Amino acid sequence: MDAVGENSPADGGGYAERPSRVPGAVVWTNVPAAPAARPVLPDGCMDLLWTEGRLMVAGPDTRAHLPEGPATRWAGVRFFPGTAPAYLGVPAHELRDRRVDLADLWPADRVRRLTARVDAAVGPAAALEELALDRAARADPPDPLLRAIVRGLEAGRPVAAVADGLGLGARTLHRRSLAAFGYGPKTLGRVLRLQRALALVRSGVPAARTAARAGYADQAHFARDVRDLTGMPLGTLLGR
Repeated sequence: MDAVGENSPADGGGYAERPSRVPGAVVWTNVPAAPAARPVLPDGCMDLLWTEGRLMVAGPDTRAHLPEGPATRWAGVRFFPGTAPAYLGVPAHELRDRRVDLADLWPADRVRRLTARVDAAVGPAAALEELALDRAARADPPDPLLRAIVRGLEAGRPVAAVADGLGLGARTLHRRSLAAFGYGPKTLGRVLRLQRALALVRSGVPAARTAARAGYADQAHFARDVRDLTGMPLGTLLGR
């Protein structure tokens, strides 16, 4: 997955990431240079988060999220789309467009112990990854069909074609998508297309050519989708 932040922060400065030992996941850290908010863009993922003294979960976003509060250290494990619910034990749609304390999902005593362990670690990101690895080892593996759904939509295939290719009815695909991704396959396809397009335009591909290559009808369609999903024009988004 292309990544721009916490569920993808469009951040300069102190953001860094690396592949995780959790299959398909990414470990990231962010130390903002200033308290100015950077938008976290929809990317189809869910994150396990740590910030000084708190463990949290970021649900799947349908719009850009603006972090609040002072600039603090962050670390996160960004799970491959559709995999986090199996590890965290909660359907994705219950966390859509939300950030919640892990203690709201798991026993509070256990979360306090885990938080203290990550707080005390020399490298909080590595400690957070160990927590995620332990949870993944204890949980049932994610349904492999979910990765096929992501790959099909990521490649720009229509929802109906993805469903037919997997032998699923439209209602079954929608129900599975809600639980795994937090929203239906049409929204997931839009989010993945946005990420695909932003990767192209950031690499220097002109907007008109990006729109065609990413699967938009035209540049105006691309611009509307950017505004709908991020709340700002493309030029403003890239400038931030």
